[in-house]
Parts: sequence; structure tokens; C-alpha cells
Amino acid sequence: MLSFLLPLLSFFAPDAPAAPAPRSRTFIFVYAATVPPLPAGTDSVELWLPVPHPDASQQVSGLTVKTTVPYTVRTGQYGNQLLHLKVAAAQAANLRVEMQLEATRQEHLNPYLTSPAPKKARRAEAADPDMARWLQPDRLVPLDDKIKQWAQEVVTKAQAKTDLEKARAIYEHVVSTVTYDKTGQGWGRGDIYYACDARRGNCTDFHAVFIGYCRAVGIPARFSIGFPLPPERGQGEIKGYHCWAEFYTPATGWVPVDASEAAKNPARRNYFFGAHDENRLEFTRGRDLVLSPRQESAPLNYFIYPYAEADGKPLTGIQQTFRFQDVK
Repeated sequence: MLSFLLPLLSFFAPDAPAAPAPRSRTFIFVYAATVPPLPAGTDSVELWLPVPHPDASQQVSGLTVKTTVPYTVRTGQYGNQLLHLKVAAAQAANLRVEMQLEATRQEHLNPYLTSPAPKKARRAEAADPDMARWLQPDRLVPLDDKIKQWAQEVVTKAQAKTDLEKARAIYEHVVSTVTYDKTGQGWGRGDIYYACDARRGNCTDFHAVFIGYCRAVGIPARFSIGFPLPPERGQGEIKGYHCWAEFYTPATGWVPVDASEAAKNPARRNYFFGAHDENRLEFTRGRDLVLSPRQESAPLNYFIYPYAEADGKPLTGIQQTFRFQDVK
């Protein structure tokens, strides 16, 4: 009799509360770079610009490029897209390249952590072909015995058992012990030893510690970089980049994290473990990047600003501007 009633009871039971619909934002983004005067005797110049890629949290359309020389848009490591051109020195001096596109960015919410409904098996998602990479060290985020010891101390102190509990313990440790502070020297490189010693820095430094400690205890974690938009709708210039992270567990899939925003805004500390807001545009993923075609110099620590080489040597002094305008 009871088995007969169960379907009826479930029929009349109230629905589980629905997860909030992700917020979204549509805007025009303009990225411009101008090549500076070249060293005497330069033969040719190569220039690379990152191009934002579409994914589950952002749609990108209407890419237009204004420049006076031929260029290509390529796909590189980790699905990153980039614009590349190579020209003779006579064409490169004061060369300007401007990209314009329309983007719609959705709030990135991990349903396992942000849904009010009871936890259920997560939906299947496409496997990341680079999963093994997200367990490996970066040049400035080594996984040596000292880092592994520090990471283990954090999860042991928190009595964390599952991967999700360990990641949360690492997040709380980073937010509690690192200060958002861009004074002095050394910050902004994502050097885990600098961040662990100075206990301050910008988003790159916060996420170096988070990603490094996660990897050190066997949790895949990946780095993304792009630009922040002010919460207020409108238009304006964007002064610099912002970066964030994700970690993976079999139970949750990829979980978005923004430890530096949580440190700057303690009221949103819980929110930024499991969510990225819509006020951002992702450009590239990963560190120690080899471009396409491959640059002559060392892999890039991260790739968000224009990168150029004059006869195979890094060229500094590129002028750059970044602007946005919300679409009503």
C-alpha cells in the first residue's frame, strides 16, 4: 500500500525551490594597442593580442579588427584565441590595432554549491582535455615539498576530508591571511613564494596561493584572466586586468572562485566560493603560455596585455587602452 501512495505523495509535494536565474550583462568591448618606436636596425615586428573566447559563461560576437596590415586570429593552448600579425619595421612603427566585439557575460554559478535544492548528482559536462595540466606546477607556482607541507597543514588544521572541504579550507585560509595591497615591489606576478612571505598582493598573488595549494593536495585548479567591469552600467575606460580561478572535484565539477574579490568585499566571501559575477570578461586561461605562432622568447607568465617581439626580442612600451559600453 505504501509503495502505491508514494507517487501520489510526490505529486502533491511542493516543488523544490528553484535556483536563482544567473544575472547577465551585454556590452561592447574595445581593445586597442599601438606599437611604439622601434629600436634602430629592427627588421620586423610580431604582435599578439588575446581575443576573448566563448564558453558556457560568455558569448562573444561581432568581432571587428581595424588595422592597416594583414592579421590572423588563431586558437592556441587551452582553447585560447589570439590575434597575430608580423610586419616589416617600416609598417610597424606607430601601427595601431583595434578590436571591437559584443559580449554577453552570465553569472557563473556552480549549481552544487549555489542551488537551494538538496545536493544532487551534478550534470555531466564536457571533459577538460587539459585536466592533467591543472595538477602540474607553473614556473612561479612550484609544487615542491615546502608548498605541499604548507597546503597539508591548512587542510589538516581544518579537519578537511573531501576535496570540496579541502578546497574550502584553502580558500578560507587565503582570504583570511592575504591582504589586497598593491604597494611596494613584487606583487602582481603570481609568485606563490612572494605571496606566502609578504601575505599581500593583487588577484594574481591570491590565486597563485589558492591554485598552488589545491594542486599540492591533488585537486585540479586552473587560472583565468580578463578584465573587470564596474558594477554600475554605463561606459568607460578599464585600467587593468583581473584574474580568478576554478577547482575541480568529481562531485561538483568545476567550481568558480574569486579569493581576491572576497578579501576586498567580506560581505561576499561566501558568494565567491562557487560563483563569479557577470561583471567581467575572460580572455585567456592558464599560465606559462606558448603563443601561436610560437614566440621566440620565454613562455608568458600570463597573457592579457599586448605582446610584441622585435626581431625575436620582447618589445616594451606598447600603448594600450581598454573600453566598455553597456548595451541597453
